[in-house]
Amino acid sequence: LRDLLTHTSGFGYGFLSPDLTRWHAATGAPDPNGGTRAAHVLPLLHDPGEAWTYGIGIDWAGLAVEAASGQRLDAYLDEHILGPLGMTDTGFAPVDPSRRAVAHLRVEGTLFPAPTPPGGTEAEVLSGGGGLHGTAPDYIRFLRMLLNGGELDGARVLRPETVRSLSEVQTGSLRAGAFKTANSVLTTDFDLYPDMHTGHGLATVVTPEATKEGRSPGALNWAGIFNTYFWADPEAGKAGVLLTQLMPFGDPDVLALLRALEKGA
Repeated sequence: LRDLLTHTSGFGYGFLSPDLTRWHAATGAPDPNGGTRAAHVLPLLHDPGEAWTYGIGIDWAGLAVEAASGQRLDAYLDEHILGPLGMTDTGFAPVDPSRRAVAHLRVEGTLFPAPTPPGGTEAEVLSGGGGLHGTAPDYIRFLRMLLNGGELDGARVLRPETVRSLSEVQTGSLRAGAFKTANSVLTTDFDLYPDMHTGHGLATVVTPEATKEGRSPGALNWAGIFNTYFWADPEAGKAGVLLTQLMPFGDPDVLALLRALEKGA
């Protein structure tokens, strides 16, 4: 479970791995985005603990939650996280599909509408790694919970010691948070802090040093494929979220906006 949560399990994503891309082409195996259990049975790119590789480990962690709790992942999240925190606009299916932002693909400076996963709870496997739809105000409530030691508006979802442990790097000497693309339509090469030995905790990337934007050591951050980003700095008591619906991931203009947003926070 620790390997799954820290992305050291050896599971990868095809769009980040030429080896997995070739394997899918050779075998005709389905993509995990299709939501089937069979599609999540992939060859490991390395032995667990040997390297940091961003991949479907969090999807498998979601399956572990289901096995341990006896609940589907959506029901578990509703009961233990989303409901208590009042995140009423967050779920595996959009509350109102007409409110969903349209994703776009930037090609040579021009934006084109791009297909997005439809969402819903009918899939065999609900994606713990990227299946939720939500809003910025909802996600800010989640980040406020982290800043407040696991509690928000009288609802406690994490123990204070658990929240503190999230800022502890779990990957040792392995550097986390940077990758090369194997599909330039979906993502650019990505390394938000090239001059820092970033690590990974039990939930997110951890920046062990202060950043140029003013973030404290031990702050948390990560992102989503459609150029969605967040950070949480418990020491400074600050957090932020920037949501777009744009591909490829790592868009330079969005990253510049993210840095400006944090500097002004």
